[in-house]
Amino acid sequence: MAAAAQVLKRKAPRGFLRSLIKRQKPQLNLRSGVDLWVHLNCLLFLHRLAEETRMQVFQSKNKIIKDKHIIAAAKVILKKSRG
Repeated sequence: MAAAAQVLKRKAPRGFLRSLIKRQKPQLNLRSGVDLWVHLNCLLFLHRLAEETRMQVFQSKNKIIKDKHIIAAAKVILKKSRG
């Protein structure tokens, strides 16, 4: 229970994300909460990837997640994410 509470207390790496975005796109003018949105999108992507990977493992009737399951799930998630 204490380990779960520690995980919830962790903060987003705001300084790192802001510097990373600025390094990649220096011409962008960042608003105050954009780093939190980027962090949230990353977490949601990882959650969707984990769920899709679980579905891939279930469909192939395996009990162990292998890299082929993750790659197949990533293809599905990235295809769905395209706008």
